[in-house]
Amino acid sequence: MEINFDKNKDGLLPAIIQDSETKTVLMLGYMNEEAYDRTIQTNRITFFSRSKKRLWTKGEESGHFLELVSIGLDCDQDTFLIQAIPSGPVCHTGADTCWQQVNHLDYGFLLKLEETIKSRRDSNDSKSYVASLFKKGINKIAQKVGEEAIEMVIEAKDSNGLLFLNESADLLFHYLILLQAKNYSLTEVVAILESRNHTQQ
Repeated sequence: MEINFDKNKDGLLPAIIQDSETKTVLMLGYMNEEAYDRTIQTNRITFFSRSKKRLWTKGEESGHFLELVSIGLDCDQDTFLIQAIPSGPVCHTGADTCWQQVNHLDYGFLLKLEETIKSRRDSNDSKSYVASLFKKGINKIAQKVGEEAIEMVIEAKDSNGLLFLNESADLLFHYLILLQAKNYSLTEVVAILESRNHTQQ
């Protein structure tokens, strides 16, 4: 990797730090060649502090280190994109990020759908299909998941891709309802899958 430390007179290049798991941007720091070398050697993100005028390992005071996962370089070889694992809040204010954002896994539409299902669970809306399922109880919800699973398997044996995808969507939707009925979340299921993946590696 050819790094252009000579691009700036002070030899400092911006380093964007991103959570390797959530992909949330955590902070921006600056590295010179010595800071880069220290990062590679220790596997902990080290910057050159422009205010302290010295090398500074993130977390050296708070204990909230950034463990190195990978370092990428942009097309001009003068900006780092660093994937890291934070061991705590990154910002000195105590926030997860220097932009005051919460750093968590975001499953996009699935997370929004899960929140919608959760809000309908205690709803008295007589027109809500989800609310009506919750009122029928766990046995009915579990039965519905079983029915949708069978329908998906049946469509899997045929060649109609659109029907298969629709049945897959129905199964996932009702599975999310079942998770809520059992007071669990998609995030907890993903965490188990991730732990199994780490164990198998």
